[in-house]
Amino acid sequence: MLIFSTIVGALMALGVIMIRLRASKKPATIRKIILPPFFMATGFFMFVLPEARVPLYEAIEALLVGAAFSLLLIRTSKFEIKNNEIYLTRSKAFVFILLGLLVVRIVFKTIIGQSIPVLQTSSLFFVLAFGMIVPWRVAMYYQFRKTERSHNTKLHQSTL
Repeated sequence: MLIFSTIVGALMALGVIMIRLRASKKPATIRKIILPPFFMATGFFMFVLPEARVPLYEAIEALLVGAAFSLLLIRTSKFEIKNNEIYLTRSKAFVFILLGLLVVRIVFKTIIGQSIPVLQTSSLFFVLAFGMIVPWRVAMYYQFRKTERSHNTKLHQSTL
């Protein structure tokens, strides 16, 4: 089960990388920035199952590790204006960071999976991923708004 869940997780991570690379070819919007955490939040329904529940201190640790990992994503997510629209720039480091996070995740999962049941391991990694995506998306939202204000100011000044 551990090997199967690791393979599925790796395939999902590679899918996310492909989606992110394609998304950088389309203009960014507030909706595209804020909706993923809301969609992901439905995963908390897994905690309805008693087998998926973890101690609160472990969930907080996973959340904090996710927040720490989000710093890498925040630092590599920048916006630029092309053709009067705002795009998320494709950082060369972004793919390597996601692949590095995937490797770290697999290593952690292999180590932790030996002492914690698979459903609890999955729960912890879900909380870690949620702890990573929320700060990243909040930072992206503020960066997007800052870029948008700067662009609107320049447009306004150029029309005067």
